[in-house]
Amino acid sequence: MRRPVALRLQAALGTLALAAAAGVVLTMPETASAAAGGATGYATQNGGTTGGAGGQTVRATTGTAIHEALCGRASSSTPIVIEVEGTINHGNTSKVSGDSCNTAADKIELKQVSNITIVGVGSGAVFDQLGIHIRESSNIIIQNVTVRNVKKSGSPTSNGGDAIGMESDVRNVWVDHSTLEASGGESEGYDGLFDMKDNTQYVTLSYSVLRNSGRGGLIGSSESDRSNGYVTFHHNLYENIDSRAPLLRGGIAHMYNNHYVSLNKSGINSRAGAKAKVDNNYFEDSKDVLGTFYTDEAGTWQVSGNIYDNVTWSERSGDNNPAGPDPQSTTTVSIPYSYSLDDASCVPSVVSATAGANKGLKVSDGSCTPQNPDPTDPTDPDPTDPTDPTDPDPTDPPSGTNLSIGAGSDGSSKASGTSYGNVRDGDLGTYWSPAGTTGSVSVKWSSAQTVGKINIRETAGSEGTIGSYRVLNHDTGAVLASGSGAGVIAFSPVSLEKITFEITGASGTPRIAEFETYGG
Repeated sequence: MRRPVALRLQAALGTLALAAAAGVVLTMPETASAAAGGATGYATQNGGTTGGAGGQTVRATTGTAIHEALCGRASSSTPIVIEVEGTINHGNTSKVSGDSCNTAADKIELKQVSNITIVGVGSGAVFDQLGIHIRESSNIIIQNVTVRNVKKSGSPTSNGGDAIGMESDVRNVWVDHSTLEASGGESEGYDGLFDMKDNTQYVTLSYSVLRNSGRGGLIGSSESDRSNGYVTFHHNLYENIDSRAPLLRGGIAHMYNNHYVSLNKSGINSRAGAKAKVDNNYFEDSKDVLGTFYTDEAGTWQVSGNIYDNVTWSERSGDNNPAGPDPQSTTTVSIPYSYSLDDASCVPSVVSATAGANKGLKVSDGSCTPQNPDPTDPTDPDPTDPTDPTDPDPTDPPSGTNLSIGAGSDGSSKASGTSYGNVRDGDLGTYWSPAGTTGSVSVKWSSAQTVGKINIRETAGSEGTIGSYRVLNHDTGAVLASGSGAGVIAFSPVSLEKITFEITGASGTPRIAEFETYGG
């Protein structure tokens, strides 16, 4: 009978104590570079994740020094690389004020900021009982750090008990080669190791260790919080976790080449309409590693190449719906980025050699052999970036059938008196407006359509209001185009069921009369 995490820690903690008494310290070469090789997975989409590349590099040995580095920038978006060495805890972390930061004393606060890298160097960086909180922020890299024993109850408390927590309009976060661990479950005062909620998107967790916790992490705080997604988990070790490896509510997640050991109650929990693509993972000595659990609002999954080694499956009943004992795909998921799969049989050895802090940032190229990190500059643009328009003159009036006529539509909050349907009715006198100056509107179909060009028409008198924008393949999260101003926008034709026009900047309240779509 497998015991919950809190009961299985005694032997492990004893081993750690012996190692500490013997003075065992894992080190990383000073020459290791932050973000070597660049981001992977969904963090490469939506313009990519480069963190503080190109900015000033500073060294911090306290939490206060981290906050001072954030607050000392020229602006909240000025790029910065913060190299961290030593133990960061409540005793050396205080609130720092400034125009380019919004910090707190009981956590490392990355709030309303962007373009930041935090990387452990030297003898290592340990955030002891102190969580990292990312809120209303974008383009963040956290690499080669250990975050341990963050509590939401007891003393001291930090970050709601999450090792790393993201919430409220977070975009493009890459957490890599890190160790996130607790010493028990909720009854011992801990919560999640890696949580995302309230509109957090384009996140990758790679080559990391999550262990000894009741909850591995979640995507979405409730069944109604479905604005999150486009998250990649690869080459991670989940060990001695009771559940949520992860819990996915709505959205899309891609899990590949992870090693799951001792998932005590449940593992990947896809629910509330979520889609999980689960490729070439190794599940070992675990229970109910995939399915929909603790709800009657089902999610779906696409499975391929996984190994189930001593996995037990419970009976399906009520709100307990495991995918096994013979997991089959219940959906299909299109992935917009390239990736190389290691064979599932070698995942335990590859993950053991690469995952976690102080492993030298080693990676895998799909050959089942750990590799030293690629020193390629992560800021180099991808020449195959689909956001580059392919039409040499996108201002040409589109020809052909406007596919939006007769389609469906939805979007973010709309201004009073406007309607999503007004953008597809062929009437330039009606329009949709967001509740503020930014927002998104989508056109959708019941079956896939090939779209290669859109035309955004503003109402008379509001021309020029729209500033920056992004065009998204809502099915996959891929950014098809970005730029500024309304009009004709061309991109490589793509087959999709839903396309989104997202306004990220405007000089006033936009009024979109028509969101026309064309085949190319």
